[in-house]
Amino acid sequence: MYRTQNLPNDRIQVADALRGIAVAGIILFHSVEHFNIFTQDQIAHTLAYDQLVADVLTWLLSGKMYGIFAMLFGLSFFIMNDNQQQKGKSFSGRFAWRMCLLFLFGIINMAFYDGDILMLYACYGLLLIPISYLPSKWVWCIIAVLAIQPVELFCLLTGYSIDNSRFYMLFGIANEAHEHASFCGNILTNLLYGFEMNLRFNIVSGRLTQLLCFFILGMQLGRQRLFYNERDNLGAWCIIACVSTYLVFSYNLVDLSRLESWFTSIYNFSMMMMMVSLIVFAWYIFKGFRRVLHCFCVMGRMSLTNYLLQSIIGSFIFCGYGLGCYNYLGTTYAVMIGCGIIVCQYLFARYWFANHSRGPLEGIWRKLTWI
Repeated sequence: MYRTQNLPNDRIQVADALRGIAVAGIILFHSVEHFNIFTQDQIAHTLAYDQLVADVLTWLLSGKMYGIFAMLFGLSFFIMNDNQQQKGKSFSGRFAWRMCLLFLFGIINMAFYDGDILMLYACYGLLLIPISYLPSKWVWCIIAVLAIQPVELFCLLTGYSIDNSRFYMLFGIANEAHEHASFCGNILTNLLYGFEMNLRFNIVSGRLTQLLCFFILGMQLGRQRLFYNERDNLGAWCIIACVSTYLVFSYNLVDLSRLESWFTSIYNFSMMMMMVSLIVFAWYIFKGFRRVLHCFCVMGRMSLTNYLLQSIIGSFIFCGYGLGCYNYLGTTYAVMIGCGIIVCQYLFARYWFANHSRGPLEGIWRKLTWI
């Protein structure tokens, strides 16, 4: 059974920066996808290099930003849980209540954007409670099993195919509502079908087990205190960077098209770890790098608020009930809109933190957690 090391868990600024980068990346990729609207109509304003922009941002962001967000979720769980253990208290019941609150936030977010991840995070988060009692050697074993994509590997070895027809049917219903339904019609469609559609998307995309893997990995990296500049942690991040970079480049040099359904998620995992390790290493080595990323720290401290706000703003901009930009803006212009959303949210965060220590939803979530 794991027991606390009774070491102080100071605020980790590089984790805030990573969280802010993840939120900004999620906003940009949602903009590429027009916030889950894939119209078959001719888009009015396009540019010749739209497809190139979409391909580059998909390579950089898809499957990586959500992974960073999930990993830091596990890290936050460890910090809160460890702080309570140091006081001789159990955090399990309180965290379960915290996940119920997150699920409610997810319902609000789902009403605006059917790609919400908070409801699934709340469900997966509950699994961290029993796993947190296990010793580290068993936790690493669970991470290893989940990292190899066991469901996709089973399908590859046995030839079994998962029926995804229900997912595509739900996606068609939701897409039609986003294009043509009223505001209330969108909310109703999202709430009726959004959660099931997201769960099925996790199966289709290979994230069913990977999401839990990221949660547990974040918790375990917290146990190892790797996000602090202690002992030989920078050396560990350097090794992780070298191994993950080697794997990413190796995947790009080998034709793995026959294994795509299994290997895509593993590739995204490797690329995500390459990004995280390089950022953490550079953060502690170069003072100038920390100054450059400071703006992301501000956004990262308000990640829940920013995530919900981007759903409200983005859906209004792109959905038919709002400005209907899904039918007017090509990928490049949509990404410009996403950059505008990021800048506005950064300015709002700067304004808010001038007088508050936590973001709006973060403060509410904390107060209700400890009620």
